Parts: sequence; C-alpha cells; structure tokens
Amino acid sequence: MFEAFQFGPILIWTHFLFVLIGLWLSAEFFLRLAQSANLPINHFLEHGVWYCISFLLCGRLAGMIAEYRVYVNDPFRMIIVWDGGFNLLGGAIGIAIVLYFTNLTHRATFLQWLDALVPAASFGLVFDWLGAFFSGQSYGKPTDMFWGVAYDAQNVRYTVPIHPVQLYYAVFFFFLTFLLLIVRKKARRVGTETLVGICLMTIGTFIFESFRGDFGIPVFATKLDFILMIILFVSLGVFAAIELQLSQKSMYIYEGVLVSVIGIYMAMRRHIDIEFYELRFSQLLAVVALLATVVYVIVHRRKYPHL
Repeated sequence: MFEAFQFGPILIWTHFLFVLIGLWLSAEFFLRLAQSANLPINHFLEHGVWYCISFLLCGRLAGMIAEYRVYVNDPFRMIIVWDGGFNLLGGAIGIAIVLYFTNLTHRATFLQWLDALVPAASFGLVFDWLGAFFSGQSYGKPTDMFWGVAYDAQNVRYTVPIHPVQLYYAVFFFFLTFLLLIVRKKARRVGTETLVGICLMTIGTFIFESFRGDFGIPVFATKLDFILMIILFVSLGVFAAIELQLSQKSMYIYEGVLVSVIGIYMAMRRHIDIEFYELRFSQLLAVVALLATVVYVIVHRRKYPHL
C-alpha cells in the first residue's frame, strides 16, 4: 500500500497524484473529441473560473461522500483538499452542470457535449481507480481467489486477501473508453455514445459494487421501488414529448397526480409487507442516471430529428 509518499518536505497523497494525471489526460482527450465534433470550445476560456470551481467542489463533495466515515470521525480533514479525497466522476458531473447552463444559448446542444464528455470521463476514471487501489481506498470483500490482495493499513478493515475491486473498475473503464470510440465512429445519431456509456457504466457499477467491502451509504429498496421509478421516468419522458400540446390546466393536473401518487406510496411504503434489498448508494444513483439518460436522449432526438 502506498497511501502517500514523501518528496523532500512535501507529503504527496497517491490518490491525489493519480487524480491529477487522470485530469490532465482526460481533459486533453475531451477537448480533442470536442474539436473533432466541431463543437465550440472558446467558451471554456470565457467561463473557465466556473468550470474550475464546479469541478473542484463536485469532485471534493463526491470524494467526501464516498469516504464519509473518515470525515465524520475527523471533520478537520475536510479542509485538507490534497488528502486524496477527490472523485473524478464527481468532477466530471460538475463540468457537465456548467456545460448545460453555458450552452443554453449556443448552437451545440448539451447532448452533443455529453458524447465527448462520457468517453473522456471514462478514461479519467481509469487513473482515479488506480489511485484508489494504491492508496487502499474503496477496497473489496474477502476472497479465496488467487488474485486477492492483502493490505496492511488501518483504513482497511480486513487483513485477509480481498477483491481488488479498484482494478476491476480500472480495467472496465479502460476497455469501455475504447468501445465508446468505436461507437463514436459508427454512430449515426447524437446521444449514442452517451446512452451506451451510461448503460454499461450502470451495469458495471451494479456488478462491481457487490464486491466492495468498505463502508458505504446503505439504501434499502424493493422491486416495487424500481418499478415505480421506471414508471416515473417513462411518464416524465412522455410528458416532455407532448408538453407543447398540453394546456396549462392539463400540466397542473398531470403534476398534481404525479406528486400525489409518489406521496401516497412513500407514506404507505413502511406498512407494505414486501421484501427489501440492501444496495449501496452508488448503485441507486447508477439506476437513476440510466433512466434519466434514456429519457433525455429520447426527448432530444424527438426535438432535434436532424442530429
């Protein structure tokens, strides 16, 4: 384990170093993909401060959520921003948020930018997970497999060989990046890369998170929760598709019925005798991201049939 190493009087955190490498390479990759798609990149100079702030804040917040027990036990560590508690995916989400708002008045649509951002984020996550492996973060469950690794560190609660789940993720995102480049060459419509990338990321997250052995935020869900979630997103997609054809009164009725159904279900959920499944918070977020992406791509293609 190499959680940190000393270079003279300076203590360098391994995960932080890998995140910087991933940021540099993925940013270069992202700009090249954007240029190849003829997307205007001059607004990165115009809004550069906002991109940096959003990237740092969202990445740091995601990193602290992933290792929330560390920061609950030692709140002072929140201000030590170079401790390796940074999530590159969270930073990419921060970039996407600013991209969405800065491109509302531009010629390019947000989905066109996502087609460049998703492969670049996938490439950057390779280094993010490699850094997590060397620093002993986001470790796996005990295993009898010959490729199990053992950590001798206080932040890893197992002394027996465990799944190198960080390497699972790193290899997965490495091959996903190349797959998305192939999809990019063969895609005929905008959003294909985003849809394929988010779909495969969701599947990978659900599989690999089951091998995680570190503490995480537990979520207790039922099959009915997922069914209701799918119905909700499908209804939102239908609503977005026919929004312009509805009167204001019809829109209020639709929103009222939707909120009422969700409210009634949430109030009665504890009293329904159904089986609950324990998930990690990241697995739930992956499902939400997939459903939101599917709806957004469908609506976008209906609105821009020429793209």
